[in-house]
Amino acid sequence: MSEPRLHVAEPAPSGPARPGRMADSALYERVAERLRSAILAHTLSPGSWIDEQAFAAQYGISRTPLREALKVLAAEGLVTMKLRRGAYVTEVTERDVAEVYHLLALLESDAAMAVARNATDAQIAELQGMHEELERSLDDRDRFFAANERFHMLLLDMADSRWRSQLVADLRKLMKLNRHHSLFKQGRLEASLHEHRAIMAALTARDASAAQTLIQQHFANGKVAASID
Repeated sequence: MSEPRLHVAEPAPSGPARPGRMADSALYERVAERLRSAILAHTLSPGSWIDEQAFAAQYGISRTPLREALKVLAAEGLVTMKLRRGAYVTEVTERDVAEVYHLLALLESDAAMAVARNATDAQIAELQGMHEELERSLDDRDRFFAANERFHMLLLDMADSRWRSQLVADLRKLMKLNRHHSLFKQGRLEASLHEHRAIMAALTARDASAAQTLIQQHFANGKVAASID
């Protein structure tokens, strides 16, 4: 079944220049979000060609905002632009998986050290609340996925480095393209929760070195579980 059309009119050519540009910007951002959601949900599967003409017709827009949206997604790594062939949903290779997990381990373990050293008691309590949501979500994989991501992004927010947070957010989008996501493996949810318990204990104890090491091991284990067979 086709998706509903985007009910957003494109700016009329005869209108004022500044309002027109603002409206067009809002349109391509909405198109980017629609495509992003379809890609991350695997409605558009990795490696699939994005038929610009078909999507423009489906969304009820011209190809201009669609192409601007594709540029946004290409910058995020979700779309790959191929010369004279168009746009494709990015396929994640085994090397990509290894590199993403390596970078996440570096960035998030560094953040965990900062939080263990500098977070307020209220912030640690907030992280504990997110951990408890993970504990309650073990029997619901989708809920566990969402709570897991919120925990990690909250940890990054508390480390207070917007560039690190942005890098991790983009890397996590690429992780979702992997058909062999680590949490899909049998027993990985339980193992991940056990690792989170140890991480949370280290943060609560303000043990920066242990928090760093445990996060690194957490991602090392995730990389093994997410490896492409």
